[in-house]
Amino acid sequence: MKALQMVGPRQVAVVDDMPMPEPREGEVLVRTQFSALCGSNMRPYEGTGSWAGAYPRAAGWDGHETIGTIVESRLDGWDVGTVVLAHPQDYLGFAEFLRARPPGLVRLPAEGDVAALMVAQPLSTVLRALRRVDPVVGKRCVVVGQGPMGLVFTHLLGRMGARQVIGIDLLAWRLEWARRFGATDVVDASKDDATEAVRELTGGEMADVCVEAAGTVDSVMAAVHLPRRFGTLIVFGVPYHEVQDFPLNRMFRNELVVVNSVGADCVDYFQNAVDMVVGARVDLGAMVTPRLPFDQGPRAFEMYSTHEEGTLKLVLEL
Repeated sequence: MKALQMVGPRQVAVVDDMPMPEPREGEVLVRTQFSALCGSNMRPYEGTGSWAGAYPRAAGWDGHETIGTIVESRLDGWDVGTVVLAHPQDYLGFAEFLRARPPGLVRLPAEGDVAALMVAQPLSTVLRALRRVDPVVGKRCVVVGQGPMGLVFTHLLGRMGARQVIGIDLLAWRLEWARRFGATDVVDASKDDATEAVRELTGGEMADVCVEAAGTVDSVMAAVHLPRRFGTLIVFGVPYHEVQDFPLNRMFRNELVVVNSVGADCVDYFQNAVDMVVGARVDLGAMVTPRLPFDQGPRAFEMYSTHEEGTLKLVLEL
């Protein structure tokens, strides 16, 4: 079967001789229809920081956002032909076929724009993160980074009742999307000092909650300065380095509550996220763009890595 394989820094190959996986008891075999790229894929793709070396990676790795159809089932109640959002076993989701099991397996409607339902996967990770903080109703919120994950935070914080949602990014075209998804204010960090801009926009109050959704050294350094005293900092962006500079004294003196959220436990929120998307309680489908053939995987990774304009939740179609 076909798969994508990271064979070196910024090098992705399309292979066609990967062995077919065999579902185990309690699993299904899914034929992939859509596989999305994630910001966390970029660290091993670029091969920088703590992600340097260890090539080639396993074919199919690190794909974890997939939609497809069950073609073989060893799991009661899950029939062949069912369309599903699937979290691949062993993270081998950049492949034509994959193994999956509950709770990382949720039924999807077979009609309509199925690819747009891919937003349920990143939505589940945001739900998991926000489940760990106090309610945001009436609060001032800031989201540093307006890539796909930052946009989901921006959209959801507004839907959850935040009085103000400030989107920050270095790219002007992303800030246009931030407004589209509900940001009350935006800051172009390529032109303006983020701390001073947030101070002005909040009337000197600063943020009750700040989400760091980019994962760079600079974005983390900036984000720590944006919450008020006793405010909350959510560190969500995947870091590049095992050890890096961090304004510890600022965090300490401001007595910030720091929450970080990462990991496959997001599957526990898959059903909730799918219900929200299918029931139109969130409106995130427009960010599923662009959509490219699977064989253009190498180009897709480079587009995502370089933040090519218009590249948000990029989906590969088999």
